[in-house]
Amino acid sequence: MHSLNPTPLDQTTAALRTDGWSVIAAPDMVTWLGATEPELAWLQSTWNDLPADTHLRDGGHYRFRRHSCFLVEPATAHVTQVPHRAHWQPVIYNALHGGIERWFEPITPDVAQHRVWQALLGHLGQLLAQVKPVERWFVEAHQFRVDTTGGIGRPTPEGAHRDGVDFVAVIMLGRQGIKGGESRVFEADGPNGVRFTLQEPWSTLLLDDERVIHESTPIQPLGQHGWRDTLVLTYRAGGFQGPSST
Repeated sequence: MHSLNPTPLDQTTAALRTDGWSVIAAPDMVTWLGATEPELAWLQSTWNDLPADTHLRDGGHYRFRRHSCFLVEPATAHVTQVPHRAHWQPVIYNALHGGIERWFEPITPDVAQHRVWQALLGHLGQLLAQVKPVERWFVEAHQFRVDTTGGIGRPTPEGAHRDGVDFVAVIMLGRQGIKGGESRVFEADGPNGVRFTLQEPWSTLLLDDERVIHESTPIQPLGQHGWRDTLVLTYRAGGFQGPSST
């Protein structure tokens, strides 16, 4: 396993430009967001109320999910939720689930309007705009729980992939009673890659989706049952992905 050395927050944009990926340590994220322990504990608890993902084409029943879309203005870090819409990816980026409109239950209003949630989307939008200047980010947010129902859970059943966006943030919320769930990041046009496991809640992996491909390995239970909770945020310039997008 690659030894994970998180990037200091003030060096994150340089790392994204140089390597195409970066990891922000959990303490740095918490301080950056100005979050309190009760706020974080409450947000983490909302992962206990995710509906089943009914679109899995591998026949599995191991993933639970909510999804909503937002606009983020980097100049002000202002976050606006947009009317609920389907999640869509082209087949070129997701051979397993691409080309179809997938409707998921929305992220609940108390989460979407929470101060820390708004700060998280806004702060990341400002940071990523330092790497790629934009006036507005089109952000899709996915609350994920992958559990070990059936003995194994697959965080990325589509395998190593890109998402067809500009940047991806994978935020660890919690791991319980599992092994596996290793993050793997590879150059899209080269031989190099790294592998490590996000362990601590609020540790955050940032990816330049144009330069790297990524995946998370399957999880297995250490005992009777286990799970892995993440928040995945995708930042895209120019609009949300849809059947008519390019």
